[in-house]
Amino acid sequence: MAQPDTVTRILDTAEVLFAERGFAETSLRNITSKAKVNLAAVNYHFGSKKALIQAVFARYLDPFTERFHAALDALEAEYAGRVIPLEVLLETMAKTVLDVPAERNSLKVFMRLLGLAYSQAQGHLRRYIQDHYGSVFSRFTDLVRQATPELPEAERFWRLHFVLGTVIFTLSGLDALRDIAEKDYGEHVSVRDLIRRLRPVVVAAMNAPLPDPASDSLPAAV
Repeated sequence: MAQPDTVTRILDTAEVLFAERGFAETSLRNITSKAKVNLAAVNYHFGSKKALIQAVFARYLDPFTERFHAALDALEAEYAGRVIPLEVLLETMAKTVLDVPAERNSLKVFMRLLGLAYSQAQGHLRRYIQDHYGSVFSRFTDLVRQATPELPEAERFWRLHFVLGTVIFTLSGLDALRDIAEKDYGEHVSVRDLIRRLRPVVVAAMNAPLPDPASDSLPAAV
């Protein structure tokens, strides 16, 4: 087996198992058994489980970062110093995600992995993403800040993460949502259809009125 084939097989297998079981619950032996390679091959090509997890993310985030920077360059040139509307920024990000060359498991698996990166204790992964890809996300956040000047910084942080959670949940459950739409409503939904419907929801979430603390009727946390 040629060396690149070995690396690809390990990565293909790892990303599926991580998405299905989680990072902590997937051992290197689970991966080597399903990929039909030996443990020495994983250690040789990646060195550790942490490095393998990071390599799985790099397959998606490397092309995404390159394309998203280029897309933001084009927007800034088009608007020539004017504020780029929020809906344009969100649409551009969505298009870039969809345009990234997908491996055989595509967007759905990556969304599951991204959700796990936030929900499981993988501090090394968050640091890796920040160190290697933080510049493009900081750039996007700065443009969102210009488009939503009325939002306090903390509120903008929360809303962006609520939006991210909505997108991750929706796209990672793509198959189930398609089945429901087909069976219950007779609709055949493509990924781009889903993004089109999701866009006004997330834009409305970002533009919603600020909450009024005085009208908060929820019980105090214990």
